[in-house]
Amino acid sequence: MKILVTVKRVEDYESKIKVKADGSWIETAGVNYKSNPFDDIAVEEALRLKAAHGGEVVVVSAGGPAATTELRQMLATGADRAVLVKHEGFLDSDTAARLLVKVVEKEKPDLVLMGKQAVDLDDNQAGQLVAEYLGWGQVTFASKLESLESDAEKKGVPGVQLSPDKKAAQVWREVDGGLEQLEVQLPAVITCDLRLVKQLRYAKLPDIMKAKKKPIEELAAASLGVDLTPKVKVVRVEPPPARQAGIKVPDVPTLVDKLKNEAKVL
Repeated sequence: MKILVTVKRVEDYESKIKVKADGSWIETAGVNYKSNPFDDIAVEEALRLKAAHGGEVVVVSAGGPAATTELRQMLATGADRAVLVKHEGFLDSDTAARLLVKVVEKEKPDLVLMGKQAVDLDDNQAGQLVAEYLGWGQVTFASKLESLESDAEKKGVPGVQLSPDKKAAQVWREVDGGLEQLEVQLPAVITCDLRLVKQLRYAKLPDIMKAKKKPIEELAAASLGVDLTPKVKVVRVEPPPARQAGIKVPDVPTLVDKLKNEAKVL
């Protein structure tokens, strides 16, 4: 069984983000980067499926040479191979999806796992687009019901369950007001939500050292026959409005009056 997992390099959400003076994008100098947290969950789920059923886990990213940092991190945690689609510059969800389709056609995986969205732009579109372009079935927001968790799950049992013949997968996904269980025929695309995995594994130092020596296959985006012109244009980026300072009131009646007549929350 071959599982292909996407890994996107994104700005660390704990970094202090500043908007450029011209409003074109954010200031990237001094900003830390890491793998998309939803993709971390997808990789962990892939490794659990590999442990349960055998096979190979291939991680893929699109971006500049710096993206190899995140790919090597995944190799250290247990991924077997890594592929980097080299491209400098902005990639919208549609272009990223079309590039990934080319990688899928080359690798021919049985299952594609992706984070449900990337935390930098929060588009939540790439997974759905990949499934549509491939003509595959898809399940989005794969999750797990708290009451269904057991001691076995804590030991690394995958949340995505494969049929005995490995031709289908059963997936719990989040919907408004609860969960639903779906079955999808493989090959398929599954996007992973936060509650699919409770704890990520940590790479051991010997594995980190070994990962530094593992080759990463590189593919030039321009050679894949995909129009790299973004369909989405970032017109302007603006910081959120500054939070107004609070005020002190002398007594409770004044507070109630302001809440009722000024804030209008009473």
